[in-house]
Amino acid sequence: MVRAGGVLKLVALVAAFLLAVFFAFELLDINMDFNIGQVFARSAPQETGSTIPPKYKCGLSKACPEGHFSFKMTSGAASVVGPKICLEDNIVMSGVKNNVGRGINIALINGKTGSVLKTDSFDMWAGDVNELINFMKTIEDGTLVMMATFDDPASKLNEEARKMIADLGSSSVSTLGFRDNWIFVGGKGIKTKSPFEQHIKNNAETNKYEGWPEVLEMEGCIPQRQD
Repeated sequence: MVRAGGVLKLVALVAAFLLAVFFAFELLDINMDFNIGQVFARSAPQETGSTIPPKYKCGLSKACPEGHFSFKMTSGAASVVGPKICLEDNIVMSGVKNNVGRGINIALINGKTGSVLKTDSFDMWAGDVNELINFMKTIEDGTLVMMATFDDPASKLNEEARKMIADLGSSSVSTLGFRDNWIFVGGKGIKTKSPFEQHIKNNAETNKYEGWPEVLEMEGCIPQRQD
């Protein structure tokens, strides 16, 4: 009985020893994993936040130089979405502002300060072209003139109106036709043709929309009037 009891005690001690060793190794393994994890966490390069691209006025792709006005404009889309004109990060005309209409949309801008003088739209499908002519007669020298079409810009456009727009620096107004898209920036008293003009013809074979060409978009930097 004594020997049997001693054997049992010995077995119990050995079992306890082995169990203690097992737990010791388990704890050691956990601790090593933890420490190694901390080492790698400290040595791993920290992820830097994603670089946010710079934002320029009117969403331009680059900043304009000093002494220039930033602008971006789009023509209308078919007869559904009106044109949009932005100058110096200010939305001058748009469908959201509810100040655009069918035909030719015009914004007059002070060439020195960039402030908006007047905006209006002239229906060249069912309107009176004389309203457009009388409006353009009031434009003073040094005024920037921004124009964008919506739907039909030309059915009522006569030679007198075309010449007045051409005198503002347009090269394309003479060929502007039914449902063409056209955007233009000129000025009263300009001596040369404006570099800021885009024109796309209404052509059934190339139109993006049924009956209308694709939307035009233009951006750039307009020199500020210095004198």
